[in-house]
Amino acid sequence: MKSLFLIVTIDGEHVALPTENIESVVEIDEIEPVPLAPSHVAGLFALRSRVMTVIDSVASINPDRRFAWDGHAEAVIVTCDGHGYAILVENVDDVAESDGGVTATRAVLQTGWARVASGAIDIDGENMLVVDPQALVLGQMASLAA
Repeated sequence: MKSLFLIVTIDGEHVALPTENIESVVEIDEIEPVPLAPSHVAGLFALRSRVMTVIDSVASINPDRRFAWDGHAEAVIVTCDGHGYAILVENVDDVAESDGGVTATRAVLQTGWARVASGAIDIDGENMLVVDPQALVLGQMASLAA
């Protein structure tokens, strides 16, 4: 069975996001900060009359780092538990189809990557992590809930 994935760059790594919960890809030019929000929440922005929580994908993986915000970024709009989120990504590369299923990762991953990875896929001869958007949305809070 073929599956579709959105190939993006997060923290310098090409990764695959399953397309099931992806609504769209947008450009963000303004983010309103949220006082006292978790470190992986970059802020809020408005999309088609909806307020979206903006997730810093880099901080979600590694709380000691931040997305390189320069006033403009691409974001993947996802729905998790009925709520919309914008996940900041460095680049949206492609939509790709995988003939094979998601397999276990063959590498030892750093803690943050291990938390967000749901496996690996081969696309055009490149093995890449499959990242769970919901794990990015939850950030380090996912570790506390486990």
